[in-house]
Amino acid sequence: MQMRRYLPVLLLYFFTGSIHAVPPTPIQIKVVVVAMYEAGEDTGDAPGEYQFWVEREHLDHVLPFDAGFHHLRMNDQGVLAVLTGVGTAKAAASVMALGLDPRFDLSHAYWIVAGIAGGDPADVSLGSAVWVHWIIDGDLGYEIDAREIPPGWSTGYVPLRRSVPYEEPPTPPDGQMYELNSSLVDWAYNLTSKISLPDTDVMREKRSHFPEPAAQRPPFVAKGDDVSASTFWHGRLMDEWANSWVRYYTGGKGNFAVSAMEDTGILQSLTFLSHAGKIDLKRVLVLRTVSNYDQPPSGMTAAESLAQQKVGKYGAYLPALETAYAVGSPVVDAIVTHWDLYRDHPPYEQNVNPAQVASPASK
Repeated sequence: MQMRRYLPVLLLYFFTGSIHAVPPTPIQIKVVVVAMYEAGEDTGDAPGEYQFWVEREHLDHVLPFDAGFHHLRMNDQGVLAVLTGVGTAKAAASVMALGLDPRFDLSHAYWIVAGIAGGDPADVSLGSAVWVHWIIDGDLGYEIDAREIPPGWSTGYVPLRRSVPYEEPPTPPDGQMYELNSSLVDWAYNLTSKISLPDTDVMREKRSHFPEPAAQRPPFVAKGDDVSASTFWHGRLMDEWANSWVRYYTGGKGNFAVSAMEDTGILQSLTFLSHAGKIDLKRVLVLRTVSNYDQPPSGMTAAESLAQQKVGKYGAYLPALETAYAVGSPVVDAIVTHWDLYRDHPPYEQNVNPAQVASPASK
């Protein structure tokens, strides 16, 4: 039945060698998995955020995507994956291009942004997974060099159209803040909160240098909020800024847990696509997994710690990639398995036993 649905697309590829042409009927997509970074090839080498999804979800159909950063991948169950490229600009452009692509019907699709992040040791440990509720932009604003901060200022960052740090009231949101559907976030968290996550001796050793109780825990699934910024920032004082920045823009409702890079760009494009009736913004999830702490351990300077923070060299790089799939894939499985219910009504409005959902190990 699934193959019959995609037969027009496969025949188009067979006869033309291309899927640039628009199929007679747009392909209905159930889930879009959004990854940002890949180390090399899609399969078979050192993995980035894309590879485990491609291999384990059997995303074997390659679709050209000239308007985006990288070709698309799809399976026969209606799961589509896009690799956006690193940074807000590439991510926003790639997601917008996908949303306007006439080959796909994304009107009922669920979106899962799944990638690694830095973590606040006050809230998470290495290898933990965070389902995000609030996404706060860390780029839009004013900045004074730290060497010229006036006496009494705690930071050189000033909100856009304000004169001092954290000046009230916050300006009306203009890309600085995105709130995801809390009911969907709660559903995803409840579905995955008991999943056992990978742990290693290296991770145990690294977290032993952080006194915070959350930082010393084995990896776990949590809910929290992220600061999305194109600058890879690092250090205890920057962490204090991120916590204050989130509290400022959310009116004290949010709690900073992870630092990401592309999420505001992705959410801006999805917001515009929602205005155009292309996607449902209430069906968007962001999952960030902790590959490194956002500050140094005791006895190390921020500069020394930053020098160690290279992609692939993070203390929990591979475990964080494993965690992103281990926590994200049950959500994909649930949506695909119960598509007859979830197509028109979100999961939190249904009464489905999570035990009925296939586990990744069953694939």
